[in-house]
Amino acid sequence: MKVKDLAPRRRADVVVKVVSLGEKRNVIGKDGSSHQVMDVLVGDETGAILMSVWDSNIPKVTQGKVFAIEDGFVSVHRGSMRLTLGREGKLVETQGSFEVNTQNNLSDKVVEDEPRRRFR
Repeated sequence: MKVKDLAPRRRADVVVKVVSLGEKRNVIGKDGSSHQVMDVLVGDETGAILMSVWDSNIPKVTQGKVFAIEDGFVSVHRGSMRLTLGREGKLVETQGSFEVNTQNNLSDKVVEDEPRRRFR
């Protein structure tokens, strides 16, 4: 799969290069536990997307590294697509040599955030 093919609320297995790192911030989870999260711009030759990297994965991520995202998921946060790891997701460092197409940043495009269906 290529970055340009990512779509909201879909699973994703993709190889990406880290373009830039955002600031780490502390957040409180739904269960009241504290977590760290950092938004990272990643991409391939077809496009770029912000990826939310959590807790123990933050130290693994540095600019220029290439990762295979296994069991990723594209979520929508405040009208913007974000790549995250799924529940069983893996961030695996790999080899690759390509330039990232930052002109096609999927996170810059406004996406309607459909409400989650609740089953009774």
